[in-house]
Amino acid sequence: MTSNRTQISVKGRQIEVPLVQVDGFDIVTTGRWLKMAAVQSEDYAEKDPSINPERLITGLKNQNIKADIFSIAQRIPDISVRHPYPMQWDNVAAIPIRDYSSWWNSLSQETRRNVRLATKRGVSVQAANFSDNLVRGIADIYNEIPVRQGRRFWHYGKDFDTVKRENASYLDRSQFIAAYCGAELAGFIKMVFVGKYASIMQILSKEKHRDKRLTNALVAKAVELCAQKGASHLLYCKYVYHKNYQDALTEFKRRNGFEQILVPRYYVPLTLKGHLAVRLKLQLGLSELLPQSLVVALLKARAWHYERKTMNRTPDNSVLNQHEALQ
Repeated sequence: MTSNRTQISVKGRQIEVPLVQVDGFDIVTTGRWLKMAAVQSEDYAEKDPSINPERLITGLKNQNIKADIFSIAQRIPDISVRHPYPMQWDNVAAIPIRDYSSWWNSLSQETRRNVRLATKRGVSVQAANFSDNLVRGIADIYNEIPVRQGRRFWHYGKDFDTVKRENASYLDRSQFIAAYCGAELAGFIKMVFVGKYASIMQILSKEKHRDKRLTNALVAKAVELCAQKGASHLLYCKYVYHKNYQDALTEFKRRNGFEQILVPRYYVPLTLKGHLAVRLKLQLGLSELLPQSLVVALLKARAWHYERKTMNRTPDNSVLNQHEALQ
């Protein structure tokens, strides 16, 4: 068990945080007033840390770390509560993979039409290897526009070396999918295989090619490759954020065959402050504690704020959408 420091990405910025190694896992601590400990890149860890959390908790308590709460979630398909710690239900967006035809036949006519539209408009979607050419294309996508989904886009302004370094994680378990319009990289997916499932780390396309429905075509290719590799599920982060089921990204996931699966997430207090915070559910953050109607209103206000900023910076005066979610 060793102690060190490492850098992690928080809202697109690299910050230095404390790191301890316990039972083969890297555990980082974040937060100011309430310090949260968690397995670094928990969603992509090759070994499931939730199988034996007792060893992690004991190791953390035996080491002099400044963390108030340790957070850990179970993984699908193991979604029954099986640990005696304070728990809140978390959620993931998942497509159960049986075969490509089953997924395709479950989609609406509109979504299938959008997938076909990409091909009709000259888009080529294919598996891609990680290379300098791919990185240059990704950097070009990052730097197309400064605002996506009604907020500042975290990756805007990054140079080639930064984009290459940040996309080089988990290369031995990663699959890139590229959507080309001629020779131009117009969209891409990076997904990481974790045990029996694959998890989408990034999916992004250029706003100027939005009419080609690139994102729908990228998801279709991801499902196809997952079926070929025998993956049980394709995951795409959370199904819903901030309890906002009206969100365009949630609607995009629903239309493309993702389902909401609830998983137990445990919050283990390590200090007296941690015990009090867990009792008051402060570890969940304001967006989970406020009424849904207020959260939705605040998100709309944020989108309006960035829309106004974008109108002053870009010639087309548009608010730009990362996922073509309303298509």
